Amino acid sequence: MPIKLLMFDLDGTLVDTCVDITNALNHALNSHGFKSLAVEDTKKLVGEGLTKLVEKVLGYEKDRLRDDVMRKFLDYYSEHLADHSREYPHVRETLEMLTGYKKAVISNKRESLSTKLLDLTDLLKYFNLVVGSDTTSEKKPSAVPVIYVLQKFDVSAREALMIGDSNYDIEAARKAGVRTAAVTYGYRGRRYLADADFIIDSFGNLPSVLDMTSSKLI
Repeated sequence: MPIKLLMFDLDGTLVDTCVDITNALNHALNSHGFKSLAVEDTKKLVGEGLTKLVEKVLGYEKDRLRDDVMRKFLDYYSEHLADHSREYPHVRETLEMLTGYKKAVISNKRESLSTKLLDLTDLLKYFNLVVGSDTTSEKKPSAVPVIYVLQKFDVSAREALMIGDSNYDIEAARKAGVRTAAVTYGYRGRRYLADADFIIDSFGNLPSVLDMTSSKLI
């Protein structure tokens, strides 16, 4: 069955946002005396949304400081969303090629921030729908946002493909019965991507995956 709908993760798949997220985190954490995080530290923590990210960093201090750190993070991050964030190689030209598909973004970043980031990086025009962590009642790895997008476009699970860089993307899609293509250049190592149907090292390899899904062997 041919693919009609492509669903993309945002951070670590379409756009490398880790420097700006790290800077915003450090702005919020430093105000409470926490040591600054390196970008590589942040990469290991992102993927489950802001609340989980902050809780992981704060540890046993999470109940006392979480709300203030989140507020300071969001205040700073909203104003510095794309200071350093850029799309990954081959993202733009590949999206321009994929004209025959409906395309949605499913992010664990809030919808307003996801939309703004895509706009600032001039990628918003390629997508028909943007779903954030607050668009639906649950976020990835729940299947809820994936099912929401399927229903929006009246597309079956077998007619969709999820493209992401983490086990959260793969899990959410699998729960909804959607096949997955995992990218290796993002924020999770290859060992986290073992359950994906396809693994690609470059966004530019996506058309080849779509050719395979259209073959009679799939």
